[in-house]
Amino acid sequence: MRIVLGVGGGIAAYKVASLLRLFTEAGHKVTVIPTEAATRFVGIATWEALSGNPVTNNVFDDVDKVNHVRLGHEADLIVVAPATADLLAKAATGQANDLLTNTLLMAHGPVLFAPAMHSEMWQHPATCANVETLRSRGATVLEPAVGRLTGADSGPGRLPEPEAIFEAALALADLAEGVVDSNESITGVADVLAGNTSSETPLAGRIVTISAGGTREALDPVRFLGNRSSGKQGAALAAAALEAGATVRFLAAHMDVEPPAGVELVRVESALELRDAALKAAVDSDVVIMAAAVADFRPAQVSDTKIKKRDGEDAPVVHLVRNPDILHELVEVRDSGGGGQLIVGFAAETGDDDGDVLQHAMDKLRRKGCDLLVVNHVGVGRVFGQEDNSVVILSQRGDTPQPATGSKADVAAAVIERVAAELNRVSPAT
Repeated sequence: MRIVLGVGGGIAAYKVASLLRLFTEAGHKVTVIPTEAATRFVGIATWEALSGNPVTNNVFDDVDKVNHVRLGHEADLIVVAPATADLLAKAATGQANDLLTNTLLMAHGPVLFAPAMHSEMWQHPATCANVETLRSRGATVLEPAVGRLTGADSGPGRLPEPEAIFEAALALADLAEGVVDSNESITGVADVLAGNTSSETPLAGRIVTISAGGTREALDPVRFLGNRSSGKQGAALAAAALEAGATVRFLAAHMDVEPPAGVELVRVESALELRDAALKAAVDSDVVIMAAAVADFRPAQVSDTKIKKRDGEDAPVVHLVRNPDILHELVEVRDSGGGGQLIVGFAAETGDDDGDVLQHAMDKLRRKGCDLLVVNHVGVGRVFGQEDNSVVILSQRGDTPQPATGSKADVAAAVIERVAAELNRVSPAT
């Protein structure tokens, strides 16, 4: 098979050398066309050595061969990796300012783009529109992998592994020729082309809403009622859900840490603001995880001015009113036909004379009606703000309680793994 391998100007270009080797070792003839920017990351000599063919990106080289027309006409498959935001934009708008973009305009066979860029660039409306345009014209644009990006950020935007791109490229070529391996169903090939090539992304295509941090209930313009929640566990849950391939909506109350890159961020302050945001986000979510520490009460009245301490006057009496039970309300809306979400609650419990932590948690699970309840034992110096956590996952189905212990990232991974397993069962709304 004659393959044109276009290489975009991103740091992930170094991984494409492995993809080129996979193609050549499988017996395919590969012509590499790097953009000028790509040669700043991997030089032309490397591409020539690995492909065994001369490499250029200049439309004025070998003019007698009319490369800017011939390469696209002759290619059985064109693969572009990494497909940067710039390359996707040029391809979508039909630009032809170098050999690669000319070749894309002349393509007669299937074209596959493997994107790689920062999460915010991938999720930008301009990039989304360009991807939609390319797909509407018949090009295949893989979903980027989720994980660590350049620097400290993580989220969707990593170049899929070379093996995954290789598998998707061959599957696309087979579909274009009307050939499907007898051991591989059409559905399986479609999964490959959608980027679902790994069991490590069990939430691919799912929308997961996660709340985190502690709400603050205003007493006056200066003071508030709050709690000790740091938001670390919620942030870890969001990172784990992103790693599992989900689109993550992150409802952030007060947090001591920054939300992970790649989430759809919604900032909230009070329990009432969180309620509104959660009900709105849940409408088209597959999963709702309420990990925020929501204040049970709020001041009945909020002073417009700072409450003063005056000599000779008694301390003011603060009257409290109950905040809405957001978790229970989400379940009620879901069960009344508002969707089929899997709903997960978090409970920070302490034991007392009426029962231990687990007994209180089981009672709460029955009252709330959520599908799963993640319970931890809290107290001074325990859980809030700490790096480690120890929880028990309880199920409305009555499954054996599942412990999870370790770093907050470890606990988050266990919760997200359980969520993925629950989604494979019968929908909780049926």
